[in-house]
Amino acid sequence: MSVQITTLPNGFRIVTEAMPGLESASVGIWIEAGARHEQSEQNGVAHFLEHMAFKGTARRTALQIAEEIEDVGGYINAYTSREMTAYYARILKPDVPLALDVLADIVLNPAFEAREIEVERGVILQEIGQALDTPDDIIFDWLQETAYPSQPIGRSILGPSAQVSSFTEGDLKRFVGDHYGPGQMILAAAGAVDHDALVRLAEPLFAHLSPKPARPVDAARFHNGERREDRMLEQAHFAFAIEAPDYCSEAFYASQVFAGALGGGMSSRLFQRLREDRGLCYTVFAQSGAYSDTGMITIYAGTGGEELGDLARLTMDELKRAAEDMSQAEISRAQAQMKAGLLMGLESPSARAERLAKLLSIWGRVPDISEAIARIDAVTVEATRDHARDLLTQSRMALALYGPITRAPRLLELSERLAA
Repeated sequence: MSVQITTLPNGFRIVTEAMPGLESASVGIWIEAGARHEQSEQNGVAHFLEHMAFKGTARRTALQIAEEIEDVGGYINAYTSREMTAYYARILKPDVPLALDVLADIVLNPAFEAREIEVERGVILQEIGQALDTPDDIIFDWLQETAYPSQPIGRSILGPSAQVSSFTEGDLKRFVGDHYGPGQMILAAAGAVDHDALVRLAEPLFAHLSPKPARPVDAARFHNGERREDRMLEQAHFAFAIEAPDYCSEAFYASQVFAGALGGGMSSRLFQRLREDRGLCYTVFAQSGAYSDTGMITIYAGTGGEELGDLARLTMDELKRAAEDMSQAEISRAQAQMKAGLLMGLESPSARAERLAKLLSIWGRVPDISEAIARIDAVTVEATRDHARDLLTQSRMALALYGPITRAPRLLELSERLAA
């Protein structure tokens, strides 16, 4: 398997990785524009735009977009994150040209018809309502907003209902005009693909686009803070975060290993201590996420209101203890989980195409998988403990609570427990 990259004169990037033996391919366009690139009055417009891409173009109706891909047995979808928007399709090898033509059409030529805008507005408002009715989803939006208050990176990807209700065709076109330049786009494909053939297909679709300068985003600033929403629910939802390294940091892999050992599986410390030993919860996990200039280690648990106080305090105790006595066995297990997850994911052309786009965006190149494996293996017990102690002494933490939370300690108490 080999990665090939071509950059057109206007900055449009094409990256592929052929996977011998496959009869299918994943093809997508990743755009370096997400919720983080919105102004405050635009919050939710990147996600709205993603929805509108499927509502018709100058050449195709919404039904034709779906039919052309599904008539050949394919699948087409999209997503919006805080730093990227992606439009992608999974198809058989002979249908790669069709998929690319459809993707280029919906990204470059959305119709933005007034009726379709109103229809999709209703769909998105339903999506927002569904998220608000799902506590173990909305708690993470609240945690993000608490950690990064009054910042684009802290805002919800879906946006507030009142704002979504007011977006116009002009708002959508303005965001496209500001952020959908060829230099912000990456065409990534994996599986049964031929790089040179894909470049030839892409050139007439994208080479004519005029370059646009990338607009800078506000630097992320992690703040101490807490949000508490007392509601009559069956469970109390606990989400705690500590600022962690960005994805270009030397400490990135140590942070990933530490989070994995702390709460990455059934053998992890938090799972064993909180669920298996004490029976305080059904779900508990820790994970480390990263952005271009910041990151978060997040701990989540769902528990009963009566147990919430014990769970919160015991979580802090385990977090503090892990920074002092994390063992080689725990580190090795977390490393094995990371490597297995990485390698298993690469068996999917969709996951591989996404990896190509993200790494090219981050690094300007696609490091070989062996490089990632080597960096995971290079994390030592000492490095993990040192990193964990650094995290716990920098005092940047956030807390979000939802449900029957009257017994929950305040963030100050939790931070003092970590510092004691």
